Amino acid sequence: MNTTLKAFAALLGYPSQELKDHAGEIADAIGAEGALPRAAVRRLQPLLDRLADDELLDSQSAYSELFDRSRSLSLHLFEHVHGDSRERGQAMIDLGHQYIESGIFLEASELPDFIPVFLEYASCLPSSEARETLEQPAHVFAALAERLDKRGSDYAAIFHGVVALSGARPDTAAVAGVDENTPPIDPDVEDDWEETPVSFSSHAAHDMGGPTGPVARIRAANRAKAQEAGR
Repeated sequence: MNTTLKAFAALLGYPSQELKDHAGEIADAIGAEGALPRAAVRRLQPLLDRLADDELLDSQSAYSELFDRSRSLSLHLFEHVHGDSRERGQAMIDLGHQYIESGIFLEASELPDFIPVFLEYASCLPSSEARETLEQPAHVFAALAERLDKRGSDYAAIFHGVVALSGARPDTAAVAGVDENTPPIDPDVEDDWEETPVSFSSHAAHDMGGPTGPVARIRAANRAKAQEAGR
């Protein structure tokens, strides 16, 4: 499942020319690993085809419309778990410590709960640990899948896939609990959320998910560790 998780992390990043050029290879890698049920693989195909075939600016516009302009689809995990409560800060610290213990280091301006980073982290773990890591917030992934389904977005397939990899069956109450922090329907005017001074902006999210963000550094750190072990 490690390859599939890496693929999901890449697919949830801000669309780039590199992603567009390699969408077919991502599809092949997911299929070859065989971690996802066939139905989940088929559900992913429209997204992969669109990222490969559409103009890059169109893909970027679609991504921004979904994830930058809607709090209900925030790609920051703890937004859905803790909302604006104080518990969110401690959860960030705890998750950051988990990364450090695994040899993963993020810059101070980068948040560990950015979902592509979280998935990349899970991909570095043994399968049993990765499954347990995904299982804990599975209800959030299920809620995001449901919300994206209602919008007719092909990105829903990624979150359905993450839930499938976790092996969890989030109950209705747990999924509904996400609504307390991020209501599934955004208000008509989102100025209050967009203008709130927070430490992550749409630009920051793109940096975190892009090829020069923490996902790339995680991979670099893993390569360095592997090289050191081989000496």
